[in-house]
Amino acid sequence: MTFDAHPVNQDLVNTNLVMPIQRKIIHLDMDAFYASVEQRDFPELRGKPLVVGGDPKGRGVVAAASYEVRKFGVRSAMSCYEARKRCPEVLFVRPRFEVYRAVSADIRAIMHSLTPLVEPLSLDEAYIDVTGLQVHHGSATLMANWLRAQILQHTGLTASAGVSFNKMLAKIASDINKPNGTAIITPSDADAFISSLPIERFHGIGKATAKRLHAMNISTGADLRHASAVMLVNEFGKRGQFYHDIAHGRDERPVKAERQHKSVGSETTFQDNLRLDEALLVQIYEQNADAYIQMHNKQLIAYTITLKIKYADFSQITRSHTLSTAFDSAESAHYWLNKLFADIPRDLPIRLVGVTYSSLAPATQTLAQLDLFE
Repeated sequence: MTFDAHPVNQDLVNTNLVMPIQRKIIHLDMDAFYASVEQRDFPELRGKPLVVGGDPKGRGVVAAASYEVRKFGVRSAMSCYEARKRCPEVLFVRPRFEVYRAVSADIRAIMHSLTPLVEPLSLDEAYIDVTGLQVHHGSATLMANWLRAQILQHTGLTASAGVSFNKMLAKIASDINKPNGTAIITPSDADAFISSLPIERFHGIGKATAKRLHAMNISTGADLRHASAVMLVNEFGKRGQFYHDIAHGRDERPVKAERQHKSVGSETTFQDNLRLDEALLVQIYEQNADAYIQMHNKQLIAYTITLKIKYADFSQITRSHTLSTAFDSAESAHYWLNKLFADIPRDLPIRLVGVTYSSLAPATQTLAQLDLFE
């Protein structure tokens, strides 16, 4: 389903007034992301009640819960002790955040192959503004389904999508047909949908706020719509105006694309000052690996690398080198880090080392085979 443009009033055209453009927003949300990655990578976990986080003794909290264990009421942020009480057969696995970040970077690259207007909320969800795009006949719904299909093809994971004309409704919609589904809330459907919605389902209304609203006899979107803005502002401050707006389907927040990064780096301060070259190079390589992973996750490449050294007396020095071609791996920087390190004065012990990548550019398209017009 597409959002049809309203007919243009010729009188407005003649007076040089511009009709507002109806925005098209997609909220993409991975399905049980951490747990799904574990079940993808370890077939013996598939179909099992799985918790990512904590340990079998019940210590820690649930970072993610598979759909199999959610049937028992297990949710993220619940104690692992409570999770085991609710589902004695639950399996616990330790999180592998480096893997989740790498998969998230692949998913982000797919989104960016459609449009640069991507606003990540976390590793597993993002807003995407597709207003004005002409691919897939200009249909935001077809674009959402294309994104879900590409994610499944390239990562083996499912995602759910919500499509609407603002961020609030798109986020609510993404939860309607979970897992592995798409839901659309059109402008013509919005009023009826909002009216029937429990206030707990509104993004931005948490448990404490919902309790206060219930005490004011406000339980649904229709109730919230009938509350005056003045009353809501008196009760909740500036947030009250936001609640009034969303009850009327108004959410003018734009999709904010990730800011452009000028550099990406990592550094560490030693507990004890170091002198040995071998020990220092090990630390330099570790910071280099961390900086490179950060850069990769932001879908960036770099042409310049900088080594930072801080001495025991807190004086510091940097050395840089720029290549004509981008660094293609963390290891490819080792040669130049060795040369830069060799150029560093060594009269004093060293208390800090850091590695920074700069002269950044968007990563070369890694999904060249994707054709948005297919």
